[in-house]
Amino acid sequence: MISALPIYLAAGKVDQIAEKFGLAWPKFLAQVIIFWIVFAILKKYAFGPILGMLEQRRQRIADGEAKLEKIARDLAEAEKNAKAVLDQANSEAERQIKEAGESARALAEKRQQEAIHEAGQILAKAREAAQLEHEQLMSQLKREFGRMVSDATSRVTGKVLNADDQSRINQETTAQVSL
Repeated sequence: MISALPIYLAAGKVDQIAEKFGLAWPKFLAQVIIFWIVFAILKKYAFGPILGMLEQRRQRIADGEAKLEKIARDLAEAEKNAKAVLDQANSEAERQIKEAGESARALAEKRQQEAIHEAGQILAKAREAAQLEHEQLMSQLKREFGRMVSDATSRVTGKVLNADDQSRINQETTAQVSL
């Protein structure tokens, strides 16, 4: 009983303090019960959905950040790939330009050689034609000179030369005149 006495005295003190502040136990218990009922209702119908919605938003933000990091990594990889492709394309373009230049030089040299060859052929044909024309002119000149010598001989001798005489004089004159 000794141990129950301090509890009883303490309960009495609590009652005195509660009465001093106007605390009525039945009303206090009713308010506590109403508080817990309102709390349970709010938790179920207000706080629960709000907390769920906040959790969804937090999850979406976390997913968005993860996607943003993935996009940043993909962008860096794409830039790296684009740079590699661009470098490869530049080196390929330089190689093709170099090949085109070499091909153009080779073609120009080939065309130059062809032009030189054609010019040589034209010169050879021109020389040949000039030689042929020279020979024809010389032949005409010799014939004409032979005819003139025959005419002069016939005038100097006063004799009319026959065809054999004219032929013989022409041959002798042609043999002596060789330019």
